[in-house]
Amino acid sequence: MVQAPQRTAISGPTLIRLLARLTAAEVPDARPALPDRLSQWLDWTDAIKLSTALNGNPPVIAPGPRGNAAAAADDAARVRATLARAIAGDSVFASTQRRSNTSAPASLDASVDYAVFRQRYLFLQREMGTAIGNLRERLRVSLAAATPAMARLAMVDAVMERALAPREQGLLANVPQLLAGYFERLRKVEQEAQAAAQTDAPADTSGSTPSVAPRAWLDAFRKDMQSVLLAEMEVRFQPVEALLAALRTS
Repeated sequence: MVQAPQRTAISGPTLIRLLARLTAAEVPDARPALPDRLSQWLDWTDAIKLSTALNGNPPVIAPGPRGNAAAAADDAARVRATLARAIAGDSVFASTQRRSNTSAPASLDASVDYAVFRQRYLFLQREMGTAIGNLRERLRVSLAAATPAMARLAMVDAVMERALAPREQGLLANVPQLLAGYFERLRKVEQEAQAAAQTDAPADTSGSTPSVAPRAWLDAFRKDMQSVLLAEMEVRFQPVEALLAALRTS
């Protein structure tokens, strides 16, 4: 497997560490403080909406039934498990051995094109965005039915989600493009190894082409791409975990 150049250890979410290891993306040593970053991401209309949510009176909603926190946690666990299964079981990311034992098209191995992986990654990103977005909305409904303070928190979360969603989508949409370079490096090493094996192999009187090792690089890439998707899912779940924590204290 191709290894990225050695760098200073990167701190932060698993997604950032994975991308730093697999790609040539540069991660700045000093990152802006959160208030400074938010000031760049939120425009004046977002600031007004956020101020209104923080200082306004939340709508009065009848208290919900007891056990909402446990039910919400179960709901979140189901969504997480469903998405994880979709990523782990996706046929495009199936290993060479698993593909040979199923109906997964072997042609993907024969003439592999990164566009197939990119499209699948984007599809799974949309699935995550929809499922986690709907879950987040359900959690806000539960919070709003708890206490006035929790209702205000739900309003703030809704404002922040709408304000930051375009920025989040734009940043995460770059991930498949970053992985394209990693894919090409792995394939280049494989092609060079195959060429060397054919050059160094003893002559075959039958005229057949010398055999080369199976494409282990492709299985390695599939596994790494799945790992990046799972790490991205954890990043997307961070607001959900915060809402769950608030709901448990309500």
